[in-house]
Amino acid sequence: MSTYSEVLSQAQSLTPDEQQQLLEVLSALMRDRLTTQTQGSSERLPRKNLKRWRGFLPKRVDALEFQLQLRAEWDD
Repeated sequence: MSTYSEVLSQAQSLTPDEQQQLLEVLSALMRDRLTTQTQGSSERLPRKNLKRWRGFLPKRVDALEFQLQLRAEWDD
């Protein structure tokens, strides 16, 4: 397996057209890797289970009134 220094030396000996082609291929490889990593990390995130919260509160709630009611319960 080649080291970074060896690969860099070989890349420097390429023609400008070959260097451009190498750059495009390396860019595509990195895009694919980043896309795969991003998809993998988002798949590992827990999903929001909104159905779990259905019925927790009435459908129409005045947020301020609800907050004041909760605070009043805490003070009791």
